[in-house]
Amino acid sequence: MFQVVLLGAVALGIGWIVNNTLSNLARQGIASGLGFWGEDAGFGIIMSLIEYSEAASYGRAFLVGLLNTLLVSALGILLATLLGLVIGIARLSPNWLLRRLAAAYIETFRNIPLLLAIFFWYFAVLRSLPHPRHSIDLFGLAYLSNRGVYLPQPVLGGGPGWLIAGLILGVLAVLALHRWTRRRRNAGRPLPVYPLWLGIAFILPPAVLLAAGGLSWSLPALRGFNFQGGMGLIPEFVALLLALSIYTAAFVAEIVRAGIESVARGQQEAASALGLNRRQSLRLVVLPQAMRVIVPPLTNQYLNLTKNSSLAAAIAYPDLVSVFAGTVLNQTGQAVEVISITMAVYLTISLLIALAMNLYNRRTEWGVRR
Repeated sequence: MFQVVLLGAVALGIGWIVNNTLSNLARQGIASGLGFWGEDAGFGIIMSLIEYSEAASYGRAFLVGLLNTLLVSALGILLATLLGLVIGIARLSPNWLLRRLAAAYIETFRNIPLLLAIFFWYFAVLRSLPHPRHSIDLFGLAYLSNRGVYLPQPVLGGGPGWLIAGLILGVLAVLALHRWTRRRRNAGRPLPVYPLWLGIAFILPPAVLLAAGGLSWSLPALRGFNFQGGMGLIPEFVALLLALSIYTAAFVAEIVRAGIESVARGQQEAASALGLNRRQSLRLVVLPQAMRVIVPPLTNQYLNLTKNSSLAAAIAYPDLVSVFAGTVLNQTGQAVEVISITMAVYLTISLLIALAMNLYNRRTEWGVRR
């Protein structure tokens, strides 16, 4: 009975909020709904992964902001995981200097506010770089200037479809190789799995591209006052990516360290007794067991990184908050719809990340129990 009364009170509260909001909007002459979605945006965006112009719709601007958010979040998660894993293992290294350096990294970067770190990379580092005419030349392949980082860009002769086909073939080949090597391992005839996986991952997709029409590179070159060709990364994107990755990696490193130390020391001694060196013991014995402790808090760090990407608005990186909850909201005045959609998008992304990590965690626990 108490639960029914509580549910009814919540429903009445939500109904009152919705009715009050609609009444206030009508009183101020603001039309509710998504009618603005197809109207012309009329503003430019400095970075877009898809075709976009000022004549595009607000819906197109929303999609551009969403893709930019997903891009910096995905790359940030990848870099933070790799860097955090290395720092966390170095934190337990028998080398005194390496161990102290890892500890200094962790204690320094996790105690600096993330927004301040973003400002540091953007204003103190990237914006202080020289102009394009005096940019820092990295062996004639890449250039650093206050307008961004310019890198070589691959040009696919057969189109992006062949790249996707090569990646799919690579994934299928790795799965088939995994099954085959597992059967050999169970039969007492193990093979070096990781070199084979890396060989397939780095050889098969380029081979498909070469067969489809070749792969060439577009190199950046200074033309007038700016660079032409290649791939340009704007300073806002680079600053946000560096700040998110380095900041989150400090927390990931502590999670990795705690996970490794949670494994009983007898497991490492048993691995040494079997003739495994420190690297083999860590990869084959310690880390698989430590993943049960690492994955749950690691999920929280992935969620935090994704949500913290909204701080991009502080340096005008065109993410979802800056483009949609900022410019679109100011132009249309549809505050309720825009903010609700933005909140729903972040909620959906967070739930998908949590779902994927929970599925991986269950599989890890099942593999350890086996």
